[in-house]
Amino acid sequence: MTLIRFLLPALLLLILSTVPAVGWAKSDVLSPLETVKTLLNAIKKIENGEQLTKLQQTTNRKYSGKAVTFLDVELVSQKTLGKYWEKRTEQEQGKFITMFGELFEWVAFPNSAKFFNELNLEYGKTKSKKGLATVPLKVVHKEEGEVLIDFILKQNSEHWRVVDVVLDGVSMRSNLRSQFYKVIKKKNFPDLVRRMLKKLTAAKG
Repeated sequence: MTLIRFLLPALLLLILSTVPAVGWAKSDVLSPLETVKTLLNAIKKIENGEQLTKLQQTTNRKYSGKAVTFLDVELVSQKTLGKYWEKRTEQEQGKFITMFGELFEWVAFPNSAKFFNELNLEYGKTKSKKGLATVPLKVVHKEEGEVLIDFILKQNSEHWRVVDVVLDGVSMRSNLRSQFYKVIKKKNFPDLVRRMLKKLTAAKG
């Protein structure tokens, strides 16, 4: 099993089967490094298990909701649909963005939490240029060894938001776009939405 499957298994399974930031202050301007650290700290606080109490479930939603605010869900949605984005109506685009954000909140982050908790995180030097930044991270797993992760961020107004995650040279965004294209070409856009909704519904129970 590769470490990529450890870190973001849910993201690679989205096709197989605007989240509000309530209660979190948006006034503080975080650097790219601080943004990534805050994102991962929120994810690591999500608890896992089939018998979670209502309080634990509520707390998980709080931290998942916080984590989503550090992603540029709209831009990631556009890039993953690529050439098919402009073919969708404004209403379809809006629904896709909302659903995509909820998949991160309900599926990707909870499935990633337990794996990040098992890893040692070593941050490298941030590289910034013209509104884009790369925060390099080296993770060390007891079985898989070292894996390099690059968090790609874009400055939106005065805030930095994650727009891609590159794991050992594999782009999350490009990977998802490739999978989305396969489904749309083989079936159609409604079938892609149906599969994503099925995954989301299952996660919500």
